[in-house]
Amino acid sequence: MEIKEIKEFLPHRYPFLLVDRVLELEPGAHIIAYKNITANEDVFNGHFPNAPIFPGVMIIEAMAQAAGILGFATVDKRPDDKNLYLFAGVDGVRFKRRVIPGDRLVLEASIASVKRNIWRFQCRSSVDDKLACEATILCALQQLD
Repeated sequence: MEIKEIKEFLPHRYPFLLVDRVLELEPGAHIIAYKNITANEDVFNGHFPNAPIFPGVMIIEAMAQAAGILGFATVDKRPDDKNLYLFAGVDGVRFKRRVIPGDRLVLEASIASVKRNIWRFQCRSSVDDKLACEATILCALQQLD
């Protein structure tokens, strides 16, 4: 899935769209995607100018966006259908390595459970097959008026 199709599944846009490509998607099961980390990211102007590190909260958001694509694909809906996956929580976050310009951050999410409209995703991100972050992300599927 390339960026044009990704934009059909996510309401995010520049500078907050954090999924560049989807490599594998099995609705109802899992997704593998990636975000290329470039030196041109605005966030590096302040985090940190002399030692750029991609912020942990942005890594969590990138994993949540990949999970959102999986969720939308699973229920065959799009955000333009007035549906959104809203961040509801995050548990068990662990950061294992720095993510820096030049890295390709691979994002993986699988559906752990769905109860009513609350989805629980097991997520992990890695660089060069080395774990960067893992977390359980909770999202609420909401229909907007």
